[in-house]
Amino acid sequence: MKRQEIVAFIKSERLIAIVRTKEQEKVPEIIEALVQGGIRVIEITSNTPGFLNEISKARERYATSKILIGTGTVINKVIAEQAIKSGAQFLVTPNTNSDVLAVANQYEVPVAMGAVTPTEICSAVDSGADIVKLFPAGNLGVGYFKSVKSPLDKVCFFAVGGIDLSNIEEWIAAGISGFGLGSALTNVNDHEESNGIRKNAEQFVKIKKESKWIH
Repeated sequence: MKRQEIVAFIKSERLIAIVRTKEQEKVPEIIEALVQGGIRVIEITSNTPGFLNEISKARERYATSKILIGTGTVINKVIAEQAIKSGAQFLVTPNTNSDVLAVANQYEVPVAMGAVTPTEICSAVDSGADIVKLFPAGNLGVGYFKSVKSPLDKVCFFAVGGIDLSNIEEWIAAGISGFGLGSALTNVNDHEESNGIRKNAEQFVKIKKESKWIH
């Protein structure tokens, strides 16, 4: 898939699953549970042990499926280049970093760039960010999002951080374009972890399909 096709797919799917774990051996199982639950866009964070190897393995495993595998927590250009060379189809950052965008633009890889203030948001967009990751969204709140969205209504915002089943519909009603979901998907009480993750994914996918999206 080319860059614009990947961007369009992410925007249409609206949900990016964040895989962050201290146990590398759990990554394939977590990803498979997410896929079974209906998630089609998955990022493996750079602070997950062996993330580069897991990106390559996931790309190979889902090569014939319409599943996107990217890298999250891309805080600098070194990680960006390593991730892309390992097969990452998109990058997600927690911060606004023009160096990361320069690398991504060089390889024609899309970026969801972390930003909070109007200055950071505009800087990210001007530098070539495809999506603005409003982070940490839960701490900022829906009211803050509405305030920045009003003058920046052409920006595609994904809310990340503190989003769960209790507030996701409020964000959708406010005009958010999508979400990055981490612990809301992967923190489970189910005895069988993969089963719990799959059930969580199914709940969010159901909400996504049934909601009326403004943006």
